[in-house]
Amino acid sequence: MKKVSLAILVSLSAVTGAAYAQDNGVMMSTDPAKAADVEQRAQDLQNRQQAMESAPAAPMKHHKGAPHHKKAPKADAGS
Repeated sequence: MKKVSLAILVSLSAVTGAAYAQDNGVMMSTDPAKAADVEQRAQDLQNRQQAMESAPAAPMKHHKGAPHHKKAPKADAGS
């Protein structure tokens, strides 16, 4: 029984490892059109970040409204 349990555990670990390794986070391609598209996106992102850094920061508005939490009325302890 222990050998069967160990075999199942090992196979589940292998399946889990294989599923984790198939993460599509990084893909390799030799297609020049895809490469150009990725480079263009990277350039656009870089330009947008530089524009955000160089833009003057908008002043933050401070609203002085009612407090966020209302105090609960005290229960009458005398009755």
